[in-house]
Amino acid sequence: MSELQAPPWSAEEFEHRLRGKSSSYHIHHPFHVMMAQGQLTREQLRGWVANRFYYQISIPRKDAAILANCDDREVRREWVLRILDHDGYGEDEGGIKAWIGLGQAVGLSRDDVVSLRHVMPAARFAVDAYVDFARRASWQEAVASSLTELFAPHIHQQRLDTWPEQYPWVDAAGLRYFKARLTQARRDVQHGLTLTLAYFSRTRALQERALEILQFKLDVLWALADAIMLSQCEMRIMSPKLAPDIAPGNARE
Repeated sequence: MSELQAPPWSAEEFEHRLRGKSSSYHIHHPFHVMMAQGQLTREQLRGWVANRFYYQISIPRKDAAILANCDDREVRREWVLRILDHDGYGEDEGGIKAWIGLGQAVGLSRDDVVSLRHVMPAARFAVDAYVDFARRASWQEAVASSLTELFAPHIHQQRLDTWPEQYPWVDAAGLRYFKARLTQARRDVQHGLTLTLAYFSRTRALQERALEILQFKLDVLWALADAIMLSQCEMRIMSPKLAPDIAPGNARE
């Protein structure tokens, strides 16, 4: 009997295999390891913030695509919170505004961030591939792709723990995005995990498909980190005239 013809794993085993994908999470990417160890220059940290903003503004578009494909009212009522978390609602200005604040905390102007002029083509390509997947896939598959949030609280906490010591020049007020995501990501992942376990546990083939989808999303985040690392390493060796004008100097302080 082939593995795809085998009976489905138990819900516990399936969840264990999903969580086992943590070894592919971008917290292990060399650029993020350097970040956690305080090895990034001001220029490189600013480059990361500027490039990642494109991912941040694309998250609500991805979630809107899931809503557009979803015919389950109860799922939509819960999933829409993700859009509000980023776009804001009422007096809550949302995660996108908080990320702009992070940019300003590391020394970028608002225009540096929102103009997207520092976003590298490869970073755009990786993020656009994810949004396109959410538009084309079934809503259940797009939900499964969101399960990288299983691992997100760790990386947010890591930044909150290491940045004040490693990058004391960063205004601490700018870290509020990471603080907010500690709670939001845990709420979101419980919802997404419940939906994924319920839908994909029907057959082994579906479970394998969910693991493939989660790996795809992990690969997107890894590719995004690749693009940022390549661009920031190039900035160290390029002519100042050719390098992006994010910030002068490359001394770590």
